[in-house]
Amino acid sequence: MHIISQNGDIRDAGDLPTSTDTSPAKPYSVAPGEIAIGVIIGRASEYFDFFVYAIASVLIFPSVFFPFEDRLEGTLYAFTIFSFAFLARPIGTMIFMNVQQRLGREAKLTIALVLLGFSTAGIAFLPGFDQIGAKAIVLLALFRIGQGLALGGSWDGLPSLLALSAPENKRGWYAMLGQLGAPTGFVLAAGMFAYMLAELKPDDFLEWGWRYPFYVAFAINVVALFARLRLVSTDEYTHLLEDRELQPVNVLELLKNQGRNVIIGALAALASYALFHLVTVFPLSWITLYSNRNMSEFLYIQAGFGILMAGSIVLSGVIADKIGRRNTLGTLAVLIGLFSAFVPTLLKAGEAGENIFLFFGYILLGLSYGQAAGAVTANFSAQYRYTGAALTSDLSWLIGAGFAPLVALGLSAHFGLAYVSLYLLSGAACSLAVLHLNRALEIRK
Repeated sequence: MHIISQNGDIRDAGDLPTSTDTSPAKPYSVAPGEIAIGVIIGRASEYFDFFVYAIASVLIFPSVFFPFEDRLEGTLYAFTIFSFAFLARPIGTMIFMNVQQRLGREAKLTIALVLLGFSTAGIAFLPGFDQIGAKAIVLLALFRIGQGLALGGSWDGLPSLLALSAPENKRGWYAMLGQLGAPTGFVLAAGMFAYMLAELKPDDFLEWGWRYPFYVAFAINVVALFARLRLVSTDEYTHLLEDRELQPVNVLELLKNQGRNVIIGALAALASYALFHLVTVFPLSWITLYSNRNMSEFLYIQAGFGILMAGSIVLSGVIADKIGRRNTLGTLAVLIGLFSAFVPTLLKAGEAGENIFLFFGYILLGLSYGQAAGAVTANFSAQYRYTGAALTSDLSWLIGAGFAPLVALGLSAHFGLAYVSLYLLSGAACSLAVLHLNRALEIRK
């Protein structure tokens, strides 16, 4: 049974706060704030790894792995390999859900994060095209696929547990906490690359300096592994996850019984996911190819706007608790659609226009992305929510963001920036349509 709350959200009856339960108190309890810490630790480490690779795809990989092509084609090739992780991620989810059913949550998380660390370290030590030829490109692609498989397997259920444990009138607030990992990872990655660019000679940076952020990413993954294992392996968390039925199910069974909810969930926040790479990765590639701006300074500017994004994510929690998460996403989809019309004008207006594009882009991204995770996962039946939330997230990234840098740069270079506007507008329109459809279907129930 579904219930429509006063703020416009639609939830399963099982999602109601535990304070309404008249049964005796359970022996285990964990405060939502403690769960949030685990979510933020996991997300921040994953996003740092993610943005280190994304920035290197613009600044490093065209020269190191595709020196036989011009800068534009080399960057497009690098973005193609960048997308491999998003293709592999849902496959990783399916594989590691089976691992968890057989070996347990701790084993699954350990294997996934070891694979992530191995893949990241492999990129850090990988020789370039000039040393080993085409083998370098093949290995880069394999390591990128490994990162995607590992990210699919690193789902620990804590975001879903946080959403179910939060007070009803604070669901928007707690939903945004895990999303703070994105600006945290971006600010650290952009700041590190900016520092290396400013302090090293260009030849030193291309030869060995770019590898240090990958070493740091590997170290952070190790720390995050132990931090998350300490959380999910405790009796308190095990009990809560089992009590909320946050256990893996067969993906084919999920798609058979909840396929519509998977599709709706994957498309509901499409505007936010499309905007994600259009204000983080794409501007970096555009500036590299078509501007004379100092790249170190530009990365510092982007890091500053990343802090602005974090503030907007926090604000999204306040707004969502006032008007509802779906209303928030719908409103932001409209604003993103309006913003898309100004993309060509701003990016062609020199440094001032580029900075204005980033300013409003990061604000809109923070407000929308803050509520993008699990926007409609309450539609899933309790037994399917754990696997459904993971697969929905994978498909959202794949459809909305996986190919965004490649598509945006390819369109802008060959057809003009107006086509980037259309690309972003299509994402906003899709989000609005799916949110409307979802609400209509749930009200009928």
